[in-house]
Amino acid sequence: MKATILIILSLVFALLSTASLTAADKPAGKKAAKPWLRHIVCFKFKEDASEAQVNKVVRAFKALKNKIPGIVAFETGTNNSPEGLNKDFTHCFIVTFESEAAREAYLPHPEHMKFVEILKPVMDDVFVIDYWINDRKPE
Repeated sequence: MKATILIILSLVFALLSTASLTAADKPAGKKAAKPWLRHIVCFKFKEDASEAQVNKVVRAFKALKNKIPGIVAFETGTNNSPEGLNKDFTHCFIVTFESEAAREAYLPHPEHMKFVEILKPVMDDVFVIDYWINDRKPE
């Protein structure tokens, strides 16, 4: 009886685990998840930017997820590549939008504009790349 219960629990756990796979992880032939728009932003800060100023920028950027509708995910990290090809860009941010309309609303949004004002005094350079996950722009 105990062995049967363990087998059933194992099967239930396995089924629940596969249900949480992302679109990229799903086996071929399975329905793909809704396409999302990724907004990649990388910053190079001025040489005289203090650690406190940079941290303030990072906190302010992170806070946008809870202030602007349509952002479904937010990631950030600092460069740790051993290749030395980062051209002094140190911080990367990935903002995932639920739609193109969400990105269009985000760019001029007052909270985004407040963030830009925090960033400007310490930013030396920025580059931005946007793309649809797996090039799956909705039709």
